[in-house]
Amino acid sequence: MRTLIKNATVINEGEEYNATLLIEDETILAIYRNGETFPEDADDTVEAQGMYVLPGVIDDHVHMRDPGLTHKADMASETRAAVAGGVTSVMDMPNVLPQTTTISLWKDKMNMASNVCHANYAFYLGATNDNLNEIKQMDTSRIPALKMFMGSSTGGMLVDKENKLRQIFQECPSLIMAHCEDTVRINERMKEAKEKCGEDPSVEYHPWVRDDIACYQSTALAVRLAKESNARLHIAHITTERELSLLEKGEIDEKRITAEVCPQHLFYTDKDYQKLGSLIKSNPAIKSERDREALRNAAREGLIDVVGTDHAPHLLSEKEGGAAKAVSGMPIIQFSLPLMLTMADNGTMTLTRVVEMMCHNPARLFRIKRRGFIRPGYKADIVLVKKEAWVVDTRNILSKCGWSPLTGEQLNWRVMSTWCNGHKVFDGSNIDDSFIGQALEFGE
Repeated sequence: MRTLIKNATVINEGEEYNATLLIEDETILAIYRNGETFPEDADDTVEAQGMYVLPGVIDDHVHMRDPGLTHKADMASETRAAVAGGVTSVMDMPNVLPQTTTISLWKDKMNMASNVCHANYAFYLGATNDNLNEIKQMDTSRIPALKMFMGSSTGGMLVDKENKLRQIFQECPSLIMAHCEDTVRINERMKEAKEKCGEDPSVEYHPWVRDDIACYQSTALAVRLAKESNARLHIAHITTERELSLLEKGEIDEKRITAEVCPQHLFYTDKDYQKLGSLIKSNPAIKSERDREALRNAAREGLIDVVGTDHAPHLLSEKEGGAAKAVSGMPIIQFSLPLMLTMADNGTMTLTRVVEMMCHNPARLFRIKRRGFIRPGYKADIVLVKKEAWVVDTRNILSKCGWSPLTGEQLNWRVMSTWCNGHKVFDGSNIDDSFIGQALEFGE
């Protein structure tokens, strides 16, 4: 099966140029720049004049809620939302029921995904205080990283003993991705907020409870342990200016310590709690305008490396309440690429930097084989987007929970089609539910 995508503007590897792509079966066969002769004998031809072709987005931070929490979301529903948003690969978190803290449970999730995921997929193994033997058995060609929760609200997955943390950093065979918030400080701040405001303080207290010091103290501990053991550390969803002092610029392939930022932390500030309330409650919390501007600068300049969504669906009923009672997390994966491209229009960063942070750098950081770039011989994971204004409403939403904090927002870019392994899985309106993605492979 040969497909031609003609006359597109390609954004890839720091360049923007006109080209025609030739796809054969699952693979990008050739790229013909403007003026070069290309074969016309394709089985299918897509006229992409006026559209941009990007590599498919690789989202390194997704909660699909499967198994055990499928009243909120599941693998099928959230990968449908993903491909509608131009995301062709998802990497799913272990805090489900049962928690993915053994190799056996990880294998169960892989088997489940092989029948239901409409995007390519991978699953983290989760760390606990007591599963070092499981961690040492990780197959690093199939498991992207170890996920470690160094913050509160994650139940039995909280790793809070420094001797256990040190052991994991010393003996983990893979990259470690850490959620960093200091539990002791958070608990003290929540107690103080409740004494002042009652059992469920307003959600506007959330960034006060989970403040920049709570983030910094935990991130500093993770960085120190990583440097002591020479481990590779990836800091999840960084939110504060203070934490940026712990990071260094450099090529992502050469760094031992890297960081992720979420679109919502580049878009919202604590002023938005007044309008959106607990809909934008997340852990770590959305913080001040000063923090947001510092994050934007760090993303532009290469201090922060990756954009991942922390896509975390909940029922609207579970989002009711304030800083104590409303659950944390929001669904964002379907709109992350259009939102980032819209922010690029407004000067947050360049289009090429958006592609670098959402496509190239996740592939480089996790050493994903043959994905994340538009290159001959790579898997044909690509997305066609067009600059076209539209407004998010509930009719657009494919996540099972059925809502988004972005409802009513105008976005300036629209996903016109998504191709996963050379197959058009989203045509701008409909999902091909017969398509099943592939397990991601990792290695040099």
